[in-house]
Amino acid sequence: MKIQFNKEYQKAVLELSNGVKMQGRLIGANAVSSGEMVFTTAMTAYGEAMADPSYLGQILVFSFSLIGNYGVPPLKKTGGFFLPAGWESDGIKTQGIIAGDTFDECFHYEKGKSIKDWLKEAGVPGIAGIDTRRLVQMIRDAKTPLFGRIVPQDKAAAYDNTKFDFLKNFTKKDFVDPNKYNILPSVSIKKPLKLGAGKTKIAIADFGVNQSVVKALLEGGCAVELLPWDADITAAKADGWLLSNGPGDPQNTGPLINNIKKLLAGGKPVFGLGLGYQIMALAAGAKTKKLKSGHRSFNQPVFEVKTRRAFMSSQNHSFEVDGKTLPRGWETWFKNANDLSIEGLRHKTKPFMGTQFDALGGIDTNWIIQDFIDLVKGTK
Repeated sequence: MKIQFNKEYQKAVLELSNGVKMQGRLIGANAVSSGEMVFTTAMTAYGEAMADPSYLGQILVFSFSLIGNYGVPPLKKTGGFFLPAGWESDGIKTQGIIAGDTFDECFHYEKGKSIKDWLKEAGVPGIAGIDTRRLVQMIRDAKTPLFGRIVPQDKAAAYDNTKFDFLKNFTKKDFVDPNKYNILPSVSIKKPLKLGAGKTKIAIADFGVNQSVVKALLEGGCAVELLPWDADITAAKADGWLLSNGPGDPQNTGPLINNIKKLLAGGKPVFGLGLGYQIMALAAGAKTKKLKSGHRSFNQPVFEVKTRRAFMSSQNHSFEVDGKTLPRGWETWFKNANDLSIEGLRHKTKPFMGTQFDALGGIDTNWIIQDFIDLVKGTK
């Protein structure tokens, strides 16, 4: 099928590391960008996904046929740590997006701006008008990770290698593989930050934490201290620790694994979420490996191994904990109902636990964070 372009649109090409090139229309910034190709099957919450720090270094493909119809919520400056609903961080973290089609105007009562304008202001490019069904199949069936490059028709399109630290050595002709680098400095808080006045104190190792996680702890009556990714988390005076979600390969996280080993030598509650769960597993002695096809969407089915209860979960990850390498004392808590990969671990005798999926990604799994809060309050 030949794509028809309106005169106001500029063409752009998605160049893939397997040699395939796909042409569409440029949306967002007139810029070159590169990253790992990943896809999501979610039909809504495109704004939250694009602002999720866990997508740093990746070009996100939306398999749903249309995104942008309700725009992006207005970013109202509150003067505090938190942003309005619909924002998981302070801006777009994906390297770019690919969509079948976008709605460039929106009339929702909460909309702040169109997705096209949001991308342009953030300096992030995207391509619409591409056969995303074919692209998703290529990503899913590739024997090795697939990388992409968004190249606008304009030869003068710039490549910004200053936006995030790990991009500084790349040029517009390179394919960026974020998994080769420690990219946590680009998403973590720079200085410790204390929030809330609850009697129960929880320290968060910030690897790119979503704001919804911090809000849940505060609403649960906890005081929270956010710590930079490389801080000595054991030095924080806390009743429990949360290791947050974040981007990248858990094995490329510098001194972090040894740091968490010290934490697991104690006896206070520790909860790992997403990347934090993987790092906790590595610190305990397990190994991680790349998934053939990552899990990304809001409808990933998981089940609790002991009770066989099933839940729908929100996920965004490329790596899994290898079940064959679990150290003594640890057990599988959750599994993925599709491919039976491990989705959660917990220690048999100590208050250590974690989930691969977002424990706040829908009403099905919200109880997990609340159980952790109750556990911390009961073991002070």
